[in-house]
Amino acid sequence: MRKTTIFIGAALAASMALTGCAKNNNNAASPGASPSASPSASATGTSSPSAPAGTVTGKTFENFGTYGFDLNNTRHVPYKGITADNVKDLGVIWSADLKTLDKDVKNGNQCYPVVVDGVAYITTSGNQVFAFDSVTGNQLWHWKPPAEQAANYSKAGIIANRGVAVGEGKVFMLTIDNTIVALDQKTGELVKQVQIADSVQGVSLENGNYETTAPVYYNGNIYIGSSGGDNGIRGFVMAYKASDLSPAWQTPFWTVPPKGQDWLANSKFQGGGAVWNPPAIDKDTGIMYFGVGNPAPDFYGKNRPGANPHTDSVVALDSKTGKLIWAKQEISHDLWDYDAAASPMILNAKVKGKTQKVVVQGGKSGQWWAWDAKTGDVIWDGVPFAKISHKEPTPEGVLVYPGVLGGENYAPETFDPATNYALIPGIEQPSLLKSAKSEAEASTPDMPGAKAFGTTMGETPANAENYGTITAIDLNTGKKVYQIKTTNPQRGGLTSTDTGLAFFGELDGKINALDIKAGKVIWTFQTAGDNIQAAPALFTVDGKTYMIFTSGGTKPKVYVFGLGGDKTQGKGGAANTGSSHAG
Repeated sequence: MRKTTIFIGAALAASMALTGCAKNNNNAASPGASPSASPSASATGTSSPSAPAGTVTGKTFENFGTYGFDLNNTRHVPYKGITADNVKDLGVIWSADLKTLDKDVKNGNQCYPVVVDGVAYITTSGNQVFAFDSVTGNQLWHWKPPAEQAANYSKAGIIANRGVAVGEGKVFMLTIDNTIVALDQKTGELVKQVQIADSVQGVSLENGNYETTAPVYYNGNIYIGSSGGDNGIRGFVMAYKASDLSPAWQTPFWTVPPKGQDWLANSKFQGGGAVWNPPAIDKDTGIMYFGVGNPAPDFYGKNRPGANPHTDSVVALDSKTGKLIWAKQEISHDLWDYDAAASPMILNAKVKGKTQKVVVQGGKSGQWWAWDAKTGDVIWDGVPFAKISHKEPTPEGVLVYPGVLGGENYAPETFDPATNYALIPGIEQPSLLKSAKSEAEASTPDMPGAKAFGTTMGETPANAENYGTITAIDLNTGKKVYQIKTTNPQRGGLTSTDTGLAFFGELDGKINALDIKAGKVIWTFQTAGDNIQAAPALFTVDGKTYMIFTSGGTKPKVYVFGLGGDKTQGKGGAANTGSSHAG
């Protein structure tokens, strides 16, 4: 099976935890062979090939061409090469230390790899892009932004990036300073770069906007969302023509009203509502579905009365026009930072005994929903998968579950059609929330890019137990089948296979294989100890299945695993769970 027509990019969103502005303590050496460094790209933003452009190993390829593998964001691959019987034979085929390849690569990598026709595309914090031969690790090209452009990134306070979109012979990336970059897919040369502010009014670092998200390519367009909702920006999604980066919609779809109107009539802030992660897109109907983040200020709601639609919601739009079809809110008048941060999935699943097309999403609230894809009618309403105990924040502080990290944060779910299970990555970590006493106090102009946090950051009590969970929910019944506990909060997400396995990483640098039906981890590999903050991608070359993922921490790396690879395991490193509330 050759998959060469699905070219969608990886991951929207931003999180201050475990990015280049957070501390990490992972210093062990990388296992496996590491490609030698090549000359860095110049500060002019051009690429530096280290091999003939487009050279790859192999003749037949099955891709992981999108953040969610398919447009439905299921993260479920049909590849059968890695099974419960042979998973013990997985080892490192190659690895690359990104800071060795370029000294300017920043800490805290959160990239979701995209692999197209044997080429793996990797981004870094600080907006560099690498293209590798996915089997040999040979660096094909490397692009980095001009030094004078990258120098402005610190104004955002966040420099993470979650990947690219690939389509029409180009690789698309969004930069921290709100530009769209198109690179030549074969050479990495800059084709075009445009400012989002040219088509979306008010977008700037100074106004709190930044982009850690990745674009999504579909049917001639790329689709982007807005980061920075906690800064008091006005959230949006927008479409651009992949051919020339001109606007594909007449106007953006704004997730909150204009400042001074509707429920923002008496507020000095713009309202929040960021779109942190990639939409799911139904190829049959052209409907796109995306999650929307919290209103702003986060923990101070006096001057934003009512439900604050469409914040903390899943929204369905016509992908051609950007017109609203339906929207369903998960949390009304949010005071706890309970974004619908993760990407929705579109599933053809057995529901109440019949096959039905549904949209599902788990929120930072620790609850999970399913809706009819066409109508938005609720099917499963707020199924809990985390401890839930929250009161309205006060200036003195209240302890709430989930805390500001979730629930389910940006980490994506996966769906296994054989069992009919959705697998949800969870975080069990409470926060002590202290609200502002007034709108003036809710303003935080001294923070990078921020205008409206509404309080100090949510604090985690020193004696609190922090761990992760993976919860299996049967779509047929809406009931929890099992929940396993993981050492660290789940920050990366899951990818599943047709052989009944789901792979996920942890913040202590381990990568694991879960037997989905049994609910048991059957394989664990300790990498060099770097934080794993993104889910793996699986792909095939010449019939052999491989797994690729990135690690973050202080030594951002890329790992490719395959059967028969090096089984030498690294020494474990300490995990840093951070203290962020952003999606």
